[in-house]
Amino acid sequence: MRNCISSTLLSAAGFVILTASSYAADAAGPAAAGFNWSGIYIGAGAGAGAVNHQIGLGPLSFNGIGGEGIFGELTFGYDHMLTDRLLLGGFIDVHMGNIGPQLEIGPLLEVKFANSYGFDAAARLGYLWNESTLAYVLGGFTWQHFRLDVSTPGAGFSADADRSGYILGVGMETVVGSNWTIKGEYRYANYGDEAIDGTGGILTLEPSTHTFHIGANYRFNSDATGPAIASPAYDWTGFYVGGALGAGEVVHDISFLGVIGFNGIGGEGVFGELSAGYDHDFGNFVAGIMADGNISGISTDLDLSGFGNLVDVKADYGFNILGRIGVKVNAATLAYALGGYSWAHFKAEANPALGGGSLDWSGSGFSIGGGLETVVSSKMTAGIEYRYSHFEKEDFGTAGAIEVEPSFHTVRLGLKYKFN
Repeated sequence: MRNCISSTLLSAAGFVILTASSYAADAAGPAAAGFNWSGIYIGAGAGAGAVNHQIGLGPLSFNGIGGEGIFGELTFGYDHMLTDRLLLGGFIDVHMGNIGPQLEIGPLLEVKFANSYGFDAAARLGYLWNESTLAYVLGGFTWQHFRLDVSTPGAGFSADADRSGYILGVGMETVVGSNWTIKGEYRYANYGDEAIDGTGGILTLEPSTHTFHIGANYRFNSDATGPAIASPAYDWTGFYVGGALGAGEVVHDISFLGVIGFNGIGGEGVFGELSAGYDHDFGNFVAGIMADGNISGISTDLDLSGFGNLVDVKADYGFNILGRIGVKVNAATLAYALGGYSWAHFKAEANPALGGGSLDWSGSGFSIGGGLETVVSSKMTAGIEYRYSHFEKEDFGTAGAIEVEPSFHTVRLGLKYKFN
């Protein structure tokens, strides 16, 4: 699964950047001197996401135990323009948060296993789509401190573990003032498959995270002059169609008898999406409505060596009807928020060796999120977008004894073509 996510992420980023470069010639008029991206910057931000713990017990592999949460971070970085459009840089950031699974049994027991703090150190390679907006891919080293807290009435204990691994990601950063930029960024992190201390190597744990970062960066070289790149002329009003590739995680929040709550059972994967919509330009802001449909590979798997996949739970397809409103942060880029109705289909399948069988269900819910969208030609835009989606409880005919409540953290990279 992690290889699929990594390859899809890099392929999608490459596709978007190459597409953008092919349309860069569609610019309107001569360009004035632009923003200087070279130099040192500092930044602060926050984000949300989910972690998936893949557990191994001898030949048995369960992907996995999932949890969700939020975080805050501080960043220090340096960028250098290699050409008028190509940028190479590096950064280090530190973060603190509470992303992780949680188990509650009434007032008797509470267990939390959180990604409490850590840092990422990575390089990034970027391409200027227009005079104000950078698209980039990133990769590098990550270190994370995990903390286990167990509390019962009058007692409790804690345990700690440190893991290192790698990160891959994509993002967009755009100018909002003489010194300031804002960014939207997706990162996938994997912390390796290692044995848990004291288990003799039988029990292993492989954490991975899907996170979306929003942040503001202050750049110290605003008095310098950057490359002169003209932005294509673009009218935001009109109908459009689009396509996107994305990745993310589902967390199934499970309750038993209304007393035991477990957040939860996790799954991860990639998806493809087609969309259509209409936007209207009101001057400084843009509002619109859209509908999209997706086919997804986000799944939770229970595997046994020699037998393959014993149980597979997939969020295999769905659709959304959403409204959005955005602010033009510069002449070529829109920062927006969205929300609306979501529907998803789920399917659980058992291995024929276990007697086979399948179970289907669907659920309605809502999605909220936001993103950055920027002009790459007079007819085309590109963007990055995060969504949190939450779906109604499903009790599988147990009269509420067992209920499953799914939620998703997903990020998509997309292109849109406008007809007028």
